[in-house]
Amino acid sequence: MKNFLITGGAGFIGANFVHHLLEKYPDYNVVVYDKLTYAGNLNNLVDASDDPRYAFIRGDICDAPTVERVIQDNEIDTIVNFAAETHVDRSIMDPDAFIQTDVYGTYVLLEAARKFGLERYHQISTDEVYGHIPPGHSSVETDPVAPRSPYAASKTSGDLMALAYWVTYKLPVTITRGANNIGPYQYPEKVVPLFVTNALEGKRLPVYGDGRQMRDYQWVGDHCAGIDVVLHRGRLGEIYNVGTGQELENLKMVEILLDELGASRDLIQHVEDRPGHDRRYSLNVDKLKALGWEPEHDCEAAIRKTVRWYVANEWWWRPIKEGEFRQYYEEMYGSRKEIAVG
Repeated sequence: MKNFLITGGAGFIGANFVHHLLEKYPDYNVVVYDKLTYAGNLNNLVDASDDPRYAFIRGDICDAPTVERVIQDNEIDTIVNFAAETHVDRSIMDPDAFIQTDVYGTYVLLEAARKFGLERYHQISTDEVYGHIPPGHSSVETDPVAPRSPYAASKTSGDLMALAYWVTYKLPVTITRGANNIGPYQYPEKVVPLFVTNALEGKRLPVYGDGRQMRDYQWVGDHCAGIDVVLHRGRLGEIYNVGTGQELENLKMVEILLDELGASRDLIQHVEDRPGHDRRYSLNVDKLKALGWEPEHDCEAAIRKTVRWYVANEWWWRPIKEGEFRQYYEEMYGSRKEIAVG
């Protein structure tokens, strides 16, 4: 592996992974291929812009001729596919975009990897493919998938397609399924950056339902390190969970966030839950740990570190919240009723 095509590399996790590769591997070249939808942002990559090992190409993973040309022109040997529509709430509002990108786009990339005999294709997935996890169990990689939202179903489909290409064509595929990532450059539709920036603006924090949903909040840098380990040490045709191995109530996450800001808990506003909201995700990460990887942050440390980044980088998030985001926020939360809990 030397010449990487990072699809979706201008997004949150993708951009962090680009920085990780360039900082750790002086001999690697990185081409970012991104459609620059609302969540793609070249400001995420500004620190890499002067690096001669980095290049950016704007394009859609559903555009097979362009994907193939980029692979040939840049002698790509490895694809890491971060390109995806990722937000559950948006998938409920508009499933079509998720099917196009997360399913058909994945197929296009797999076909290109097969056509040119690439050294590796790595698929970035999510713990949401496992669906709601009952208490007493943490998902292992051999568990059945049970997606419960259009987003989760689209990512599940991409995973199954990638595994089918391994079985059918022996395409050298690996998959990682990550827990809830937080950290720099996350678009503020997602809960942690939304709540941090709302609190900084003195706005309410709309907590879905009773806030007792269980999640694993991991620092995005730990996730990137896990992907790195799988690329270099993982077995072909295998899936690896990536997370802290811990879980935290959403309401506890909000309390940690407000505590780090020194803000009042009066900002918490319980609102109607979203349809099909999974109550609990929990990942067993022993398989990845067996490759020598360990997360450096627990959930609380990841939350506090993320809060500090958004406090220090208003230049990054302020223009986003003044743009398209305003209309989305009003559509998503404007008519959602406040509820009483407890």
